[in-house]
Amino acid sequence: MMGSGKSTVGFWLARSEGLRFVDLDAAIEEYQGRSISEIFAAEGEDRFRDLEQEVLAHCLESSEPLVVSCGGGIVLRPDNRALLRDWAWVCWLRATMETLGQRVRAGENRPLLGDDPVGNLAKISAARSGLYTEAANEIVDVDGLEAEQVAEQIRRVWPRPVSAR
Repeated sequence: MMGSGKSTVGFWLARSEGLRFVDLDAAIEEYQGRSISEIFAAEGEDRFRDLEQEVLAHCLESSEPLVVSCGGGIVLRPDNRALLRDWAWVCWLRATMETLGQRVRAGENRPLLGDDPVGNLAKISAARSGLYTEAANEIVDVDGLEAEQVAEQIRRVWPRPVSAR
């Protein structure tokens, strides 16, 4: 979920494990040469989800073990959940609405929040929580924890990469 700390925790986890880190949203922006907000504005959410799926598949095809921070909407497509189940170990960084609301602000990179960030965040969270549960191999509650602490909790339960495709 947006605001859960995926990018920050993913960076720390990759660093501690000596792995390459990929932030899926940043990779999409680099691939497209424009921001997520610009993609949403010009081509809509469906096009963004197409790009997201394409970049996810590319990451999962890598022969190199990676730590990938997926955008919170990656679970919306059944094909993405299948890719994640088949080719990744997934950890859901779960946070309460209080924590998410404190961390997330309306801004250029959060086009789904619109004019009511907290209200829209609550709706998005409610709609996606079952999908996150379906996709996750592990759930780590992040409330009140620093990124390094969350990364350490993940390291305790994470089966280290053994091989690529």
